[in-house]
Amino acid sequence: MKTEEKIMPLWTGRFKKQLDKKTNDFNSSISFDSRMAFQDIKGSIAHATMLGKQSIIDKSESEKIVASLKDIAADLESGKLGIDMGAEDIHTFVEGELTKRLGSTGKRLHTARSRNDQVALDLRLYLLDEIEKIDLALKEFIAVILKKARENYDAVMPGYTHLQRAQPVTFGHHLMAYAAMLLRDRERLSDCKKRTAVSPLGSGALAGTTYPLDREYAAELLGLSGVCSNSLDGVSDRDYVIELLSCLSIVMVHLSRFAEEVVLWCSWEFKFIELDDAFSTGSSIMPQKKNPDIAELVRGKSGRVFGSLVTLLTVMKGLPLAYNKDMQEDKQAVFDAVDTVLICIDTFAAMLDTAKVLKENMRAAAAKGFINATDCADYLVKKGLPFRDAYKAVGELVAFCIENGYTLETLPLEEYKKICDLFESDVFAAIDLDNCVKGRNVKGGPAPQRVLFEIESAEKLNG
Repeated sequence: MKTEEKIMPLWTGRFKKQLDKKTNDFNSSISFDSRMAFQDIKGSIAHATMLGKQSIIDKSESEKIVASLKDIAADLESGKLGIDMGAEDIHTFVEGELTKRLGSTGKRLHTARSRNDQVALDLRLYLLDEIEKIDLALKEFIAVILKKARENYDAVMPGYTHLQRAQPVTFGHHLMAYAAMLLRDRERLSDCKKRTAVSPLGSGALAGTTYPLDREYAAELLGLSGVCSNSLDGVSDRDYVIELLSCLSIVMVHLSRFAEEVVLWCSWEFKFIELDDAFSTGSSIMPQKKNPDIAELVRGKSGRVFGSLVTLLTVMKGLPLAYNKDMQEDKQAVFDAVDTVLICIDTFAAMLDTAKVLKENMRAAAAKGFINATDCADYLVKKGLPFRDAYKAVGELVAFCIENGYTLETLPLEEYKKICDLFESDVFAAIDLDNCVKGRNVKGGPAPQRVLFEIESAEKLNG
């Protein structure tokens, strides 16, 4: 019976002993970098094509390598070929499989290339694909927010500072704040993508190569915008990974803040929204409970993404040029962050889309807490009173209301006049909640027509 051919390390020759199994397991990255298999093959196809074009290897051999690499990709995709988890890394596996199929021709693939520039390329290609997925997820999430904002563009609710009722806004306006944040997140990802889409191929291990490479041609085949201008930098930095992790951390800050508000809004103390049963859980002991677990998990998972950013910053901070094995730790950190962000965005979008907005409760909350006090002061200012004097007068009114069980809406006009004789019966129109919101008709304000304009603008930006 023929035994399966063992994939040999790429660095045999110098060493007389086999690698200790524990050391091999510790050194191996195949368990996590196997997800870059298709990017590795894509990069190798471009490299082999370039080698043939430059006559560094025979063109016929180049064509055989390319064809066989495409076959390997197809076999992996169909499940006909499984990844050997005993290989050191995905690069070793692909090259080993290629050599099995082509013999000595397969061994020519690595000409003028190091694993250092190969790894850097694979990671860049992988992250470019993931950035596209995350951007699409954000786009779809923003679309849900915009739909919800349009449905509630004039739904009055309290706006808060210090978690204290402050001024009236609309739920649509509140949601559009998150839409604005996430649109900036998309911009950041787009900007990050520019610096990621650069080819390190040709950097070699650290000092380039003596072969007449056409680096730009290989980059063009891969759809990249250019090549790394310095070979040391090409293989030894991971700032594009750190930048992406920073962008993803900001995304998670925004999701976490939004999640915190969902948790608050679901509570009986607020009761502004009700989550669909499909996105809530119950209690094992308290039958009345309906918990916002999804929002809480999003809030909690932000810590994982922040941790990935700190991990890579810590790994990179003390490394001398050029490549160091420490840098292998970049992949698990960014892979986990990417996976976490994607599932958080997708799940949050579905949760928000199915949530029921309780407009009446929002308005009832807005009617309490004297959130129209600023509008009452502005009323006096428009009558000619300096703002600080108007502020003091309304403060006295609020104190009187609290002591005597009134609101500004129910306080008799004669009590208003005791504080300031500029008050007339039209003050009640000035402090009406709908009028308070409609009056904030400045660009970026909560007036319903402004919210609709903001939604339309965001729809265009979101694409």
